[in-house]
Amino acid sequence: MLKVLLVDDEYFIVQGLLVLIDWKAEGYEIAATAANGREALDYLRENKVDLVITDIAMPVMNGLELLETVRREQLSEAAFVILSGYSDFSYAQQAIRDGCMDYLLKPVEREELIGILRRYNHLSAHARQEQQDQERYEEAYLARNIIALLFGKYDDFNLDYVKMHMQLSEGVRYIEIEFCDAQYVEAEEGELRTVQRKLYQNCRKLLREDSTHCVFDVSQDRVSYGVGFLYCDYMAARAGGTEREYLQEFHRKLEVLMQREIRLLVGKKVADIRQVSVSYGTACILRPLEAFHSQKPIYIYEDEAQVKQGGIVLCKESLDALFSAIEQNEQDKIRRGVDLLFLEMRQNGMESDSVNLNINYLLFRLVHLASELDSDADQEEILRFISSGSFGDGVSRGSRSHLSRFACAYADYLTQLRQNVSSGVLAEIEKDIRKNYAENLTLRDLGKKYYINSSYLGQIFRKKYGQSFKDYLTNFRINEAAKQLRNTDKRISEIAEDVGYRDGDYFIRKFIELKGCTPSRFRKGGQASAV
Repeated sequence: MLKVLLVDDEYFIVQGLLVLIDWKAEGYEIAATAANGREALDYLRENKVDLVITDIAMPVMNGLELLETVRREQLSEAAFVILSGYSDFSYAQQAIRDGCMDYLLKPVEREELIGILRRYNHLSAHARQEQQDQERYEEAYLARNIIALLFGKYDDFNLDYVKMHMQLSEGVRYIEIEFCDAQYVEAEEGELRTVQRKLYQNCRKLLREDSTHCVFDVSQDRVSYGVGFLYCDYMAARAGGTEREYLQEFHRKLEVLMQREIRLLVGKKVADIRQVSVSYGTACILRPLEAFHSQKPIYIYEDEAQVKQGGIVLCKESLDALFSAIEQNEQDKIRRGVDLLFLEMRQNGMESDSVNLNINYLLFRLVHLASELDSDADQEEILRFISSGSFGDGVSRGSRSHLSRFACAYADYLTQLRQNVSSGVLAEIEKDIRKNYAENLTLRDLGKKYYINSSYLGQIFRKKYGQSFKDYLTNFRINEAAKQLRNTDKRISEIAEDVGYRDGDYFIRKFIELKGCTPSRFRKGGQASAV
């Protein structure tokens, strides 16, 4: 509802205006009334309204003085309609010079006032849409420049734009905010996107003046519906606490708002925003580690990377035998090797630090082996993906059963690498996209369909097409939407659903990112902005 302020010193005039029309039916509500310009001015200093309908001749401050003062002091962007019993055109001239929308003579005719209200409602709706489009554009454009810094592929333009639109300081961390893996099970992508958007909105709400530090979607091929957060040291200092206290409080409030378990992966602290790609990379490194060890609400890179000295034993012989069995994909030997490793660790009375070190030693050797077979793939992410799929159904994270399942699955993955299973598969997937782009296509489902590890599938897709599967699918969908915008009269919401987007806001965001303007502006023939 648009808010209206009525200003007139004659009580019966005000009461007459209140009952003259059905304000609610026209999309308006009377926010307040005032008896003169001074009262109206006091109200406008503390309250926001969309329209002011004011008499000219009033004591203390007349309507023209009210209008001139509001415009001069920039107190309100509200539109003004001047009412007067005077027919002298000079009053109308002055009102128009000061930015009055319209001028009516008393007694006010009902249909004439309704006509003005409807015209303003239409103009206001258009202005609100333009403002929303502009805000979406600026938000998406800033996110693109931030992501360029996170991936280490930026120039001075990207850096200067980010510095201009964000408050920054020394001491910067990239933080990945995500839901616990168990909450993804059996969920549809549309549902996950909806929850991701709620997470993003709540993060911005908590950050308030620092809301631009929140990035909606940083993931590429990763199976992730999280949100990125650029932390700077000034945030904790302003809150009057330590960094750890700030993150703990932020995490606590976010879980309360979301009513879900949230996890923070906190990358290494770097000197300033120019080095944030290092922090982003270390946050990603935390993924395969947390996939194997006991769950915590907050993982901080410096905590996880250090190994306490004293009393740590490496079961190298057992680890080497298990590594060899995985390398050769000998499933029975793998299961026996896991049993022997856990038996040795138990006999040595190892505590959690030592157990974690032994498992990490195996994990990084496997990543190194896979990297030798395909140096272009993000092996840490693939390891995490396989690990995440290896627990559940009564199998606890980091247990003997978990490691056994993971090791067998990883051995299969290494076999796929050696056999170069990508030949022919990518061509079939491209056909799937062109035929079923509006469906809920995911790497996970395509991996099952073509019997290939979905995370690895994402890596080889990028290698062939020069972009992620998700970006390829998004580009295809947005290009199809652009065709419909130019060639049909369908509503934008209908077109969004036609090309596979149930979330209209997300569709508009992606359209802006790829075309440089909103769908409505594109339909009108607007030029895409250079990025």
